[in-house]
Amino acid sequence: MSVPAAPSPWGPRWSRWLGVFLAKVLWRTEVRGGRSFPRRGAVIVVCNHVGLIDGPVLHGVIPRPSHFLIREGMMTGPLGALLTAAQQIKVSGSGREALAQGLAVLRRGGVVGVFPEGTRGAGTAEAVHGGAAWLAVQSGATVVPAAIIGSRRTGERVSVWPRPGRRLLVAFGEPLDVTPPPDVRGGRAKQAWAAARLGEALRDQVARTLESTDLELPLDDPRRDGASQKEIR
Repeated sequence: MSVPAAPSPWGPRWSRWLGVFLAKVLWRTEVRGGRSFPRRGAVIVVCNHVGLIDGPVLHGVIPRPSHFLIREGMMTGPLGALLTAAQQIKVSGSGREALAQGLAVLRRGGVVGVFPEGTRGAGTAEAVHGGAAWLAVQSGATVVPAAIIGSRRTGERVSVWPRPGRRLLVAFGEPLDVTPPPDVRGGRAKQAWAAARLGEALRDQVARTLESTDLELPLDDPRRDGASQKEIR
């Protein structure tokens, strides 16, 4: 398989302002921890995933332009055309091509956003998949855990588009070095170590954020409560 070219950095530079409009004008998003976000160098942002608007809101409040890994099902129709123009990264098939593009972004010192839970749900980050860990091990990039609260409430569909004025909270944690220690050897062992470290950091970030706000995560989880795959997507 040929190595795909890195997506253009110009897409996130203009599309970020759409995210800013959504986060700050359409909805009332409080942002915490932005001052500690690295101002240069490769960064992987990992965030819990609750609802449809998580991606654009996070894209808008990250202090730098960012490329997000987005599943293929979202990259269709008018929304897909917008995401493609914004140079976001489509995840299809095994996801190898998307990871290669993400790695290319990181190697040029850019920012890549990942929702390691893989799909929208309760947002507790109990299950974390390995793509972000692979990127961290391969690139040596700094990892910033983030928590988003308020984008979906109990009883709402995962595809909900909240009414204007809803309060949201995005909290960035302290930057992490996810370089495996010397005694962890072999590619799989390193990735497993990084995935465990990343998952722990993300769950801790979500828990600490919930302790400091009156906003709540939804009590229902479509992945566990019998929702159809169509609803989840």
